[in-house]
Amino acid sequence: MGKNQHVIPHHGQWAVKGAGNEKVTRVVNTQAEAIAIAQGIAKNQKSDTKIHGVDGRIRAGNSYGNDPFPPRDKK
Repeated sequence: MGKNQHVIPHHGQWAVKGAGNEKVTRVVNTQAEAIAIAQGIAKNQKSDTKIHGVDGRIRAGNSYGNDPFPPRDKK
């Protein structure tokens, strides 16, 4: 399993950063573009995405690997 991919605010732009990495992987102008990049990396590495808001707090995420607590369908 690879590193979780975080989408974070970065000097007025948005960056993708692997968990535990000191440097960002990529910097782009929009959060949507950063999310798409992070999802591609996470799917490839079978890890998770963590989407941060402008305030830096995690606001969303998704798992592309072996989730030990998968969601239960309530339909």
